[in-house]
Amino acid sequence: MAGNIMLEVVTPDKSVVSEEAQIVAAPGTHGEFGVLIGHTSFLTTLKVGMLRYKDKAGTERVVFVSGGFSEVLPNKVTVLAESADRRRDIDIERAQAALKRAEQRLAEARTREDIDSRRAQAALQRAIARVRIAGMRRAH
Repeated sequence: MAGNIMLEVVTPDKSVVSEEAQIVAAPGTHGEFGVLIGHTSFLTTLKVGMLRYKDKAGTERVVFVSGGFSEVLPNKVTVLAESADRRRDIDIERAQAALKRAEQRLAEARTREDIDSRRAQAALQRAIARVRIAGMRRAH
């Protein structure tokens, strides 16, 4: 089926993406899923990772997403993420500093009871994903 699907990626603070896409691939908690125009409707949770899409010109775009939900309709994909950033907006130095802090915090959590190891692990996963995405070819 030819045509584009509308993609909306929003967080509690901002709209990150609002444009037509040829295809959308997102990190669902039960595995990555892909969506084309005319897809069957569904609702799913998202994990930390990389949302990829081809814009209507065919250029691949990448967005970091941290959890949330995705609603897929035959003509629209809506992502309600806890946090999200386009690849071009990720500050690589800041992401690397967050990765280092998260690694240190997780190491401390092994010996200290006052540190929530699940929160430290979640921070580490977000930092790893941001560094990985920011380190990709930064053409856009």
